[in-house]
Amino acid sequence: MHQPLPLSTPGRNLIRLTLIRGIAWTGFLISVIIGTEVLKIHLLAIPLIMIIIVMAVMNMLTWWRLGLPYRVTDSEYLFHLLADVIGLSLFFYYSGGANNPFISYFLVPLTISAATLPWIFTWIIAAAVLSSYTFLMQFYIAVPELSHTGAGINLHLLGMWLNFLLSTGLITTFVFKMAHTLRHREKMLGEVREQVLRDEQILAVATQAAGTAHELGTPLSTLAVMLKDLSHDYPDDKLLQEDLALMRQQVDRCKDKLQLLTQQAEINRVSQTPVCDFIAPVIEDWQVLRPDVKFSLDCQKDQAMPLLERDKTLEQALLNLLNNAADVSPQRVDISVSWDNVECVIRIRDYGPGIDPDVASRLGEAFISTKEEGMGIGLFLTHATINRFQGTVRLYSLKNSPSNDHQTKSGTLTEVTLPVIQPNAASDPTRGLNSEPAKQSE
Repeated sequence: MHQPLPLSTPGRNLIRLTLIRGIAWTGFLISVIIGTEVLKIHLLAIPLIMIIIVMAVMNMLTWWRLGLPYRVTDSEYLFHLLADVIGLSLFFYYSGGANNPFISYFLVPLTISAATLPWIFTWIIAAAVLSSYTFLMQFYIAVPELSHTGAGINLHLLGMWLNFLLSTGLITTFVFKMAHTLRHREKMLGEVREQVLRDEQILAVATQAAGTAHELGTPLSTLAVMLKDLSHDYPDDKLLQEDLALMRQQVDRCKDKLQLLTQQAEINRVSQTPVCDFIAPVIEDWQVLRPDVKFSLDCQKDQAMPLLERDKTLEQALLNLLNNAADVSPQRVDISVSWDNVECVIRIRDYGPGIDPDVASRLGEAFISTKEEGMGIGLFLTHATINRFQGTVRLYSLKNSPSNDHQTKSGTLTEVTLPVIQPNAASDPTRGLNSEPAKQSE
């Protein structure tokens, strides 16, 4: 199946976290060296340096892991932040506990979590750093130069703890909310920009299509006349007559499509149709266009049939996807239709060479195509049309799918999801399609 790109958003954040970790622990190492050799502070240098070495090894392993073709998840990112909290807790335990002036560095992993991770993960980090801070107020290896004199709970330490508690609450709540708002706003702006760009590109394509449709009328009429003349000139050549009949059928179909395009430009009507009544004529039209393609059709029929909103452009979008599958796999195309009370799913499975996952993630953009002679307009318009009906199109590469049959280990699965209106109990679930669960073309 199609694998997400390795460098996802948590992946990019993990790169930044690795850089921050390297800088911070290098600073801690310098502090230990200066504190013991220059300032003559009584620090336990050996355990502190061992902790720094462990964190350095972890950083190197993180860089190695980032080179692997696996997606970094939020859970893995949380693990790295918890590892930082544990490392800091051990470091501060051997260097004066809450008396260590660097104790407020606990706020750094908390801030990073609030800005990048989901709400529940941020509260996990908040609980970890607050627990560590509280523990280090009572349990630590004392450093004489960092100790505060006085009996009982030192007011200075208590004030530091209360300040840390307040900072933890504010960062966990407000930084997360602000980061979430910014991410949501950027996502919405990105979607709006993409929609505006897509609309502009569709308008440009539609303008060119209208001009091309007008220009195609004359050559199609000329071809129709020539085919008619050839048919009259060679009435005894049966093989030629069959070819001419097929050519006339295709020319007439092109002329009908041009006329229909003109009508749809004048009136673009949206109707509600049962699922099978929408699929059946599309399959029939596709069989006329591609009579050489062998296919199987599997339609769910054990539930009441829902309604789909559709117009002619939606039929053309589905026809384009069927043609794409037939281009790469004329010997076999599997089509399945299923639905529930929420959505209808149409799956088109071909057995061609498959597509690269990186290319699959970009298909539907203007103008990306997997064909050498292709311009990418078909898939672009298909995506735009199905999105207009609140649907989605997803392409999955099956290059590495597990199978005992080497012939089925490659190919592409195209999945179209469309929302349904409501189940139509009065309709016949098998109307419009063959009652057999799978129809094999001849």
